[in-house]
Amino acid sequence: MVPELRFKGFTDAWEQRKVSELADRYDNLRVPITASERVAGETPYYGANGIQDYVEGFTHNGEFVLVAEDGANDLQNYPVQYVDGKVWVNNHAHVLQAKEERVDNKFLTNALKHTNIEPYLVGGGRAKLNADVMMKINFKVPTLPEQVQIGKFFDNLDHLITLHQRKLEKLQELKKGYLQKLFPKNGSKFPQLRFAGFTDAWEKRPIKKIATVNGGKDYKHLNKGDIPVYGTGGYMLSVDQALSEENGIGIGRKGTINSPYILRAPYWTVDTLFYVIPKGTQDLNFLYAIFQRVNWKKYDESTGVPSLSKQTINAVEVTTPTQAEQELIGTMFKQLDNLIAVNQRKVELLKKLKQAYLQKMFV
Repeated sequence: MVPELRFKGFTDAWEQRKVSELADRYDNLRVPITASERVAGETPYYGANGIQDYVEGFTHNGEFVLVAEDGANDLQNYPVQYVDGKVWVNNHAHVLQAKEERVDNKFLTNALKHTNIEPYLVGGGRAKLNADVMMKINFKVPTLPEQVQIGKFFDNLDHLITLHQRKLEKLQELKKGYLQKLFPKNGSKFPQLRFAGFTDAWEKRPIKKIATVNGGKDYKHLNKGDIPVYGTGGYMLSVDQALSEENGIGIGRKGTINSPYILRAPYWTVDTLFYVIPKGTQDLNFLYAIFQRVNWKKYDESTGVPSLSKQTINAVEVTTPTQAEQELIGTMFKQLDNLIAVNQRKVELLKKLKQAYLQKMFV
């Protein structure tokens, strides 16, 4: 058998091999250390799902493939890590190293990622991959030169994903910073940072003075259509009638109460999602920024499923500037959100692309 997609110049059939034929296991060098015993350093400390900390010292030095033993957070996309250099590995990850002239470490990493590990796991709540079972896992491998090419290809793709992921994280951190600095805090009427030309004090008032909080309704009596229905988790389905023809903000009544999001009209919201409409000249994007700043969990009214009421939301006090300053701040956050969304889509697309290549480039 051969893969659907391969590099030019390679035509040989792939051969079935067990992990034990391709790699040696170095679990004996693993050393678990509790958080209180760790000495801060520069060596990545690995567990089942990747880096947990950075410590002094190391347990392994070189190229290795780490495979979760137990505690994996995703059984469908089983945690497999390629590492190179000094690392500290605890007892929740197996440590493999490719046998020279048999297999490439980067190829081995991706071959294991392509393999469905779940059938090899034992145990209930905390599924475990026993060492002996892992060494019997088998898959098809090509010649070493083709392995190296495949390994390099996925290594480059991983670097690209990491690059875009870091860019996304920086944008998200930038937004967090602006949400702090562009709004007054600790009872002040003036923000730490503001646009040139604005000097007026901000005014404190309850949300009911700047927005109308509306309750969602059941949609089951409606027919299918092209009007989106939203719940606390986002889009659900589409119907033939709208509950609102005005842009607003969705905020959970029950369940997820701390994740507000913009609603573009027309739309319908279910009974667990309030829709909030700005009053008068209040700016929607500015209001959305305010809703993201509020710690809604602080206003949770239930000891069970998190809940909010109209009365509670209406009474929350916020500080607002003039309409002109609102619009500038709102526009800036809208542009930043668009940039974050674009980069989020890039990361998701690259991850999907990687999964597609894993399917097409392995047997």
